[in-house]
Amino acid sequence: MTSLFPLPTPQDSVAMQRTRGAGRLSVKRSAGESRIDRLFQEGSARIRIPRVPPGSPLEAVLINTAGGLTGGDRMDWTFEAGEGAAMTLATQACEKTYKAHGTSEAQVMVKLKLNPESSLAWLPQETILFDRARLTRSIDVDMAEGSRLLMVEPVVFGRLAMKESVTEGHFRDRWRIVKEGHLLHAEDMRLGPDIAGTLARMAVAGGGLAMATVLMIAPEAEGRLADARKLIGDLGGASFLLSSSPDGKKPETGKLLARIVARDSYELRKVLVPLIRLLNPLGGMPKVWSI
Repeated sequence: MTSLFPLPTPQDSVAMQRTRGAGRLSVKRSAGESRIDRLFQEGSARIRIPRVPPGSPLEAVLINTAGGLTGGDRMDWTFEAGEGAAMTLATQACEKTYKAHGTSEAQVMVKLKLNPESSLAWLPQETILFDRARLTRSIDVDMAEGSRLLMVEPVVFGRLAMKESVTEGHFRDRWRIVKEGHLLHAEDMRLGPDIAGTLARMAVAGGGLAMATVLMIAPEAEGRLADARKLIGDLGGASFLLSSSPDGKKPETGKLLARIVARDSYELRKVLVPLIRLLNPLGGMPKVWSI
């Protein structure tokens, strides 16, 4: 008997279903509050706006309804804080990146724009990479004079409590932050294919499986440095740097940069939660975070 639903043979070319998602949100200042100006979402991308106390930054929760990423998936996020507006961005849960097929990669593209006197806090929960995951991420930020930025990006390589291990994979992370056309911060991190071997090196993570980069660009950043170092303790370090425009005509901009490496995500969160509260006094911790 000939089956109506024949199984594919190894020679067959089977098109795999891929996730595509795009979300865009702009926030404006109106009647003393930060409110939605424009909102767009398609594919697996969703943006939800929980209630916050009056006077607080607008809080947006980013959701990937696909439940995770794998090779060939792509997510695009674009956010803009209007003049004088304030917004906090967080993810509903940890973004999981699973084993990729062949050399295909998951891609996440983030674009943030801050207008004069606006503030934006980018506070996603951990990105979790599983064994043989392949992820490329880029974050581009365009800041105006007088704006404030806080970025926290935690990454976890397998869940220690679940006895997961990551031996191979590929992770690329690219940041570019520009203020009034002047490059303030740029970094490129590449890990792989030997993830386990690289993380075991003392100059990288010393065997730690969880890490985070914290960046604050604001006039009050220098004043938070001492307290930030106390909270981080032996798990990393923090520095403060001043940057001036090439022509020297614009005020110097200060940035606080911290790197944290921990044994697992739980140990990492015990540092990140109080650190976020310190650096984000207006918005505090997003409601979706927990410890």
